[in-house]
Amino acid sequence: MSTFKAPKGTYDLIPPDSATFLAVREAISAPLRNSGYGYIETPGFEDVALFSRGVGESTDIVSKEMYAFETKGGDKLALRPEGTASVLRAALEANLHKSGNLPVKLWYSGSYYRYERPQKGRYRHFSQVGAEAIGAEDPALDAELIILADQAYRSLGLSQFRILLNSLGDKECRPVYREALQGFLRDLDLDEDTRRRIEINPLRVLDDKRAEVQKQLVGAPMLRDYLCDACKAYHEQVRELLNAAGVAYEDDEKLVRGLDYYTRTTFEFVHDGLGSQSAVGGGGRYDGLSEMIGGPALPSVGWALGVDRTVLALEAEGVELDLPATTSVYAVPLGEEARRVLFGTVTGLRRAGIAADFAYGGKGLKGAMKNANRSGARYTIVAGERDLADGQVQLKDMETGEQVPVALDGVTAELRRRLA
Repeated sequence: MSTFKAPKGTYDLIPPDSATFLAVREAISAPLRNSGYGYIETPGFEDVALFSRGVGESTDIVSKEMYAFETKGGDKLALRPEGTASVLRAALEANLHKSGNLPVKLWYSGSYYRYERPQKGRYRHFSQVGAEAIGAEDPALDAELIILADQAYRSLGLSQFRILLNSLGDKECRPVYREALQGFLRDLDLDEDTRRRIEINPLRVLDDKRAEVQKQLVGAPMLRDYLCDACKAYHEQVRELLNAAGVAYEDDEKLVRGLDYYTRTTFEFVHDGLGSQSAVGGGGRYDGLSEMIGGPALPSVGWALGVDRTVLALEAEGVELDLPATTSVYAVPLGEEARRVLFGTVTGLRRAGIAADFAYGGKGLKGAMKNANRSGARYTIVAGERDLADGQVQLKDMETGEQVPVALDGVTAELRRRLA
């Protein structure tokens, strides 16, 4: 046993399960890559102020969950708790918005960190794939991102997820609603932390998951009753585009999400098979975030989908992905000359795009064939001195047990034919 273990609330991705995570990342990113989104990668830590300004000091993410630390040089940094602020910071720093081609469409994948109470579906280290469309205010962009996420989930075989949709208004109409909501909340029996939140960002109180809080929120003013005509029209266009695309959604007037930067469109993907941690992803429009972190006005929209949660959703629905074999061909040499020759054959197979492995460690035939079977390879190449003298190898089909001689210089062509 090792002396060390993975830190509490984290996990290791280990074969064969890691193959499912890779397949999920690939499936989520595939529609993005086909829709003009370019890949971006940002550091795992940033200036702590980037998140306190952008995500919001009133959020649990910043006030309770963020891993913040001070370096030896005195810099105050934080492990990134989410991706949007980092991506927008990188886009601004690189002046991508000045290229003249707006929106700037970016996608990313990586690990994020929050200090939370570990439970199934909620980790302190988790993986997400995200997408951001920066620099354009267009309901078609909002709809596009929702449609692409829906497409990704359905390509994985998921069917039991729901899309929740709401509008949070903008800087014109939300202040009026904010004042009305604050007046309602101040009369409730709430703890001191929640009362402080009322003054900073009262919408976050609506997102409180505690039953004793939700019970008191019955009769709270609804944002839909305060939306300005422009926000109503914008939201209706998003809904119309989703309807036209055949993407089902549910209007959820209480949907707020846990980040301060959202405006207008906000949405969440939930899977009821995951229990209390039902959200598998979400996002929305964040038209004011660029100004919050010192940039120009750049209306933007984006989402992040949890890879961990998506894997759990697949398990909940009993969906098994059709994963490619990690090894298609396994080479078993008998003797030193065969070892040299077959190692070259394996190298050639790999260069030809065929997944191949080799019996390392000088094991005998019996042990090597056990390894071949464990590898999951469809075919095994076996060769000894007599085979090499005849210029051939023995090709064994591991499913049928059939074994035939194949010319050494024709192995790659024969395997290509059989594996096509």
